[in-house]
Amino acid sequence: MEALQPLKQLIHFTSLRFRPSSSFFIVRCCSSTTTEVTGRAAAGGGRNRRSSSGTSTSTSDKEAIRAIRIKKVEELRSNGLEPYAYKWDRTHSASQLQEIYKNLGNGEESKSENDYVSISGRIVARRAFGKLAFLTLRDDSGMIQLYCEKERLLGDQFDQLKTLVDIGDILGANGSIKRTEKGELSVCVNSFSILTKSLLPLPDKYHGLTDIDKRYRQRYVDMIANPEVADTFRKRAKIVSEIRQSVESFGFLEVETPVLQGAAGGAEARPFITFHNSLGRDLYLRIATELHLKRMLVGGFEKVYEIGRIFRNEGISTRHNPEFTTIEMYEAYSDYESMMNMAEEIVTRCALAVNGKLKIDYQGVEICLERPWRRETMHNLVKEATGIDFKNFGDDLKAAKEHTHKAIDILGDDLDKSSIEACSSVGHLLNEVFEMVVEPKLLQPTFVLDYPIEISPLAKPHRRHSGLTERFELFICGREMANAFSELTDPLDQRRRLEEQVRQHNEKKAASGLNKAGAKEQENKDDDDDSYEVTLDEDFLTALEYGMPPASGMGLGIDRLVMLLTDSPSIRDVIAFPVLKIQQ
Repeated sequence: MEALQPLKQLIHFTSLRFRPSSSFFIVRCCSSTTTEVTGRAAAGGGRNRRSSSGTSTSTSDKEAIRAIRIKKVEELRSNGLEPYAYKWDRTHSASQLQEIYKNLGNGEESKSENDYVSISGRIVARRAFGKLAFLTLRDDSGMIQLYCEKERLLGDQFDQLKTLVDIGDILGANGSIKRTEKGELSVCVNSFSILTKSLLPLPDKYHGLTDIDKRYRQRYVDMIANPEVADTFRKRAKIVSEIRQSVESFGFLEVETPVLQGAAGGAEARPFITFHNSLGRDLYLRIATELHLKRMLVGGFEKVYEIGRIFRNEGISTRHNPEFTTIEMYEAYSDYESMMNMAEEIVTRCALAVNGKLKIDYQGVEICLERPWRRETMHNLVKEATGIDFKNFGDDLKAAKEHTHKAIDILGDDLDKSSIEACSSVGHLLNEVFEMVVEPKLLQPTFVLDYPIEISPLAKPHRRHSGLTERFELFICGREMANAFSELTDPLDQRRRLEEQVRQHNEKKAASGLNKAGAKEQENKDDDDDSYEVTLDEDFLTALEYGMPPASGMGLGIDRLVMLLTDSPSIRDVIAFPVLKIQQ
């Protein structure tokens, strides 16, 4: 009980109604623990005094502030005021007022009936000088100042403003428009209402919300404290809108396909598994939209696309989130060349829509998106980087591995040689060397063409080069942005390839089980766990037997595109609510 006495005294002290005074009162922070808890006593330190609480408010201080604000909620209700309003009729946003009155001179006030405005938003800063107070109000469009004089406000509203309104509260205000002598456009408030009483303090204005983990966990606070974060999500919305407009301008139709699927297919990834009680069966969250979109082509649609969430039960990194957003599109009677043109069109349109230019900076590197982009085969890129021409090996995997080890020793790169030994074919080895040596260096937009058939089970065989497929991936800043094929339409070849994929997976699964036999079960399964089942999507194979027209298809990662165009280093910066580890 003794430990509670300081808190009780604190609540009692600050719940008293402070009366207007000629003394100077200022709050410079979004929420300063010392200011809120000790009232005007904090002013004794002068203008430049900052909260000693550092970058965040301690848990005990936060609970004390919350208790104080709950008292204020009770006081508002005891005075017949509802601290959680149902609605507010506003006439303008902050940015509209800034535009309409941009020519209003310093010291001028517009008092005509047409200049009487109503506005609403969150209070993010406040200052008070005796009978005058200034509040900074932020809405979705921007900020504007509230100019509050005791003589203008009705009844005892000025007293309420000083004692019951806190930074973080959402207010509605009515008044005329004035530009102060210092040039600050302001609403001269005649009356106001607390629309939502905030119970928790906002982060310190000077330091913002700097804890990266907390920013991702409490994105709502992140957006309040760091307005540029909200701008990233506005740009994301604009990018998605531009993608949709771009593909529809070429005649594509937006369709929707199932998230819950009986067989997870269209890519090679570990799925999330759930159980449907009524059906009594396992279902999978989709790892791609591909196979159902191809069914639409079988059904007679010729240009379809879907923007949708994809789910993969794999690792988390700055480039990977378990759920992410892609656009997949499929066009009948075309090949992968047309999808290269489509990728260029989508990315350049989005860059112009968001940044107004095609030369952008990403993490200190200038990226030129001007067309045309480089197009080069995987074989040639690997040969440029290592001197190895994998075409010379045929199916001689042993010779290919020997030359690869020698080349890596010469290059001196710190590369994982065990992954080279694990490759089961020359095609797998070519791709492994590409991913290790070439991919990180592809900074400027590059289409990498003609992937080995072993790693491309859904792509059409190359019409000129045996053992390869008509497939490309687009790389920018060393990251895969898009993946596309001339689509495989031969149902018998497709069955053989998918059956081989299942066979290889089962071999890995068996080998993995043997390696773990006798070992203690890991507390957390690692990202290379192969214990999940891979099954054939028999219905998709049946659909192909009815006949799918020649077609090309492409998947483009929207999250990575947003990262590129907003200069965001992590995928978690462009997903509003990313998946995170359980907080300890």
